[in-house]
Amino acid sequence: TNAMGSNASASWKVHRRGAFFGNPSYTQIHPTCIPVSGEKQSKLTLMSESLRNDGRIWVPKKKEDAEAIRQGKMKPIELAEEDRDYYLERRYPSFGNLVPRDVASRAAKERCDAGFGVNKTGEAVFLDFAASFERYGKTEAKVQGLTNPSKEEIIKLGRKVVESKYGNLFEMYEKITDDNPYETPMKIYPAVHYTMGGIWVDYNLMTTIPGCYACGEANFSDHGANRLGASALMQGLADGYFVLPYTIGDYLADDIRTGEIDTDTPEFQKAEEEVKSSLEKLLNIKGTKTVDHFHRRLGKIMWNECGMSRNGEDLKKAMKDIRELRDEFWSDVKVSGELNEMNAELEKASRVADFLELGELMCLDALDREESAGGHFREEHQTPEGEALRDDENFSFVSAYEYTGDPGKEILHKEQLEFEAVEVKTRSYK
Repeated sequence: TNAMGSNASASWKVHRRGAFFGNPSYTQIHPTCIPVSGEKQSKLTLMSESLRNDGRIWVPKKKEDAEAIRQGKMKPIELAEEDRDYYLERRYPSFGNLVPRDVASRAAKERCDAGFGVNKTGEAVFLDFAASFERYGKTEAKVQGLTNPSKEEIIKLGRKVVESKYGNLFEMYEKITDDNPYETPMKIYPAVHYTMGGIWVDYNLMTTIPGCYACGEANFSDHGANRLGASALMQGLADGYFVLPYTIGDYLADDIRTGEIDTDTPEFQKAEEEVKSSLEKLLNIKGTKTVDHFHRRLGKIMWNECGMSRNGEDLKKAMKDIRELRDEFWSDVKVSGELNEMNAELEKASRVADFLELGELMCLDALDREESAGGHFREEHQTPEGEALRDDENFSFVSAYEYTGDPGKEILHKEQLEFEAVEVKTRSYK
């Protein structure tokens, strides 16, 4: 899905109508994306997390080696094993390359920020399969009963095993980057993947608006601070197959004799008029800057100030910057095309208008949550080793926000979390 098609518009529209928004600040960062290659990229290609099962992540130990690789003066395969820093294995010996996404992402950013990045922009680390080729090759050689196979033969056998597991991903990577991951390590870098926040719902999946239900990824219900990779799929299936058929049916049982609802009601006409005037307003601004221009600027603010790590000062600045950008959008956006035709640019403008409000709410919640947990890392709240420092005493609650007309001044309602069956404690991946 692209950045426009996979969006928060439906959730935001219902939020504006009075449905509370839950946990907007938690943002999942995906650690294995193909790095940024230039300003005009619309999105980053996400490589499957399964690659971390067999790939080893590293950067050079010395800055001068990293610089030489960045400038193309040295190939990564030329760097001796003892000069490589397998930093996840070093920092988290128990989990190594399989630490959770937020931990892997922050560790990559930390190494790149410290000057050890390996691509031209300095924002990439290596994901290397050479050890897997050898490991799988040795096993395969035994299976085939080969005696004294050469290193080349072993690697060839191992490559075939890796190809059977990840061949399509390696092919996709090569098409995009023009690098062959069988010959040289992949380059990866974290990118924003998913926001765990969404419309607040009860156990029946009903929002705070009676009769309005939100299901699947539109709600917040199964995504706590540390969303697991498969839970979006699980949530869509569980909500659709097992919850809604019972809960909506139960709610509608009393309305079984209600006839068709007329579109001539004042409520319908008011809603239709609001949508029409909003679209006309966008078309009539006739400004000088494209919708993409504002989308890109908002993305930069969010990534820099409310991305992988956040701090109070940056979040306050982000809220101010988003507010100014929103004012500029509504006075200077240029939307081409007509109202009553298939108009992709108008649809995009409507989406970005929503993003410009949601972005500020995400910053507001991140500013309020004075702790680090999973997809929310506040720089002021970390251990001396740079690990997340939770505050369970003060922040064991779901943040549920009520729309007020100003995203920076929404009303926070706290749903306290009660833990009866499990003991709440900070995990260690050491």
